[in-house]
Amino acid sequence: MQGTMGTIIPLILMFVLFYFLLIRPQQKRQKAVQQMQRDLKKGDKVVTIGGLHGFVDSIDDSKAVIKCGDGSRLTFDRSAIREVTEGSGESVNLSK
Repeated sequence: MQGTMGTIIPLILMFVLFYFLLIRPQQKRQKAVQQMQRDLKKGDKVVTIGGLHGFVDSIDDSKAVIKCGDGSRLTFDRSAIREVTEGSGESVNLSK
């Protein structure tokens, strides 16, 4: 009986350690990204997972149209947006 407890306790401690060091922080990051993607609105300056920088021109439930620096518009899945670098600015001037 005591030999079994000696092998089970370290396994339980390892699981608890993995949960608090790996699993839980990843879940928090995933929730934050999902919240950011839900809160997207027209005019937000964003960066996609491919590294494209631009402004949200229009958005619907699953897709976002990103306006790039040269005035072109590209359509991306909402999940392809990695981060919002600036909040909404309705009067965005892209000419440099």
